[in-house]
Amino acid sequence: MLLDVRDLSLRIGTVGLLDGLSFSVDRGEVLGLVGESGSGKSLTALALTGLAARMGATITAGSVVFDGTDLVGLKESAYRRLRGKRIGFITQNPMSALDALVTIGDQVDQVSRLHLGLSKRAARAHTVEILSRLRIPEAEVVARAYPHNLSGGMKQRVVIAMALAADPDLIIADEPTTALDVTVQAQIVMMLADLVRKRDLGLILITHDMSVVAQICDKVCVLYAGRVAESGPVRQIFAAPRHPYTEALIGCIPRDGMAPGSLRGIPGTVAAVSQYGADCCRFAPRCGRADARCRTQQPLPVVTGTGGMLACHHPVDSPVKEAADADAR
Repeated sequence: MLLDVRDLSLRIGTVGLLDGLSFSVDRGEVLGLVGESGSGKSLTALALTGLAARMGATITAGSVVFDGTDLVGLKESAYRRLRGKRIGFITQNPMSALDALVTIGDQVDQVSRLHLGLSKRAARAHTVEILSRLRIPEAEVVARAYPHNLSGGMKQRVVIAMALAADPDLIIADEPTTALDVTVQAQIVMMLADLVRKRDLGLILITHDMSVVAQICDKVCVLYAGRVAESGPVRQIFAAPRHPYTEALIGCIPRDGMAPGSLRGIPGTVAAVSQYGADCCRFAPRCGRADARCRTQQPLPVVTGTGGMLACHHPVDSPVKEAADADAR
């Protein structure tokens, strides 16, 4: 297993932000980390890359095993050798991720010069090769350009190029299609999927868009308020979601032929961190299946038959179980 996260918990001061997260991703796999804004997705990415400590956050429990090495407690100097070289990070907003005063080529060059020890000339040739591979026309010209000369989609490709420049084993992509139109979004998503297949990478795709997950992910981990609600193979989760939150997220996906006004939303919003309850289901205030037990007792995650996990007192019946119940009646 390339990355295996087990029971990861993180807090700032006395406030618990992540609580018992578990998931894994191997080479050639795409894991979708999904949930609404405020669910803990980006914070999880920062925890995996050792950057959460810069916010004053502390990992209080669990392990993050990358290629056989537990990263929890790793010194910053060791993390710096991993970040960029073995773990690539595609940041959320390409508009602000690039330095406006430095050319595109120089920004990508510095990654391979730092981590691969390439000369200035070799680094530029490497950069042009990567930009060309990412279907950027006239890559040599683009390398001499500045960020303001490029469109949003081109900037996103440049950020991906920076993540690929040192040939990493794992890429963490945090909302890589933010602020892009749907056509460019589709191109970026399919480009990432192609990179995973061709380079045998592991990819963690952080998104709130379940339709993107359905397109390219092999597995999905659904987060809600800093906890895992449900995880498992994408096909199984989409065919028979068991957690009410997962079912609600899938219900938010627009489909061809839907009648006007039939698209469902999820009432309410994700609770603020200060309102997290320890001994309860955090989705209970928004869940139509919740009862007194949900509001007073935390549902513990259990392993499902597909190798995923589910944390719910009153899970949605699967189609197989519903059919069996109907036959019994």
